[in-house]
Amino acid sequence: MMDPEAARTARDSLDLAFHVSNILETGLDRHTLSILIALCEMGLNPEALAAVVKELRQESASSVSATIGAPLNP
Repeated sequence: MMDPEAARTARDSLDLAFHVSNILETGLDRHTLSILIALCEMGLNPEALAAVVKELRQESASSVSATIGAPLNP
């Protein structure tokens, strides 16, 4: 279990990162941002993570576009 001071520091760091994320209009929610930060802390390449996030967003947008353009089944 994390000591209270470390927990407060982690929470403050996440709050700051989330604020910067909002200023940059990344569209990341607090939970997703915390997961991405944890992955970076584990040694994953931040640029690779960013590429994955972008790709997932593109796939999601394509999926939504395909669904919107699909004919309705009566």
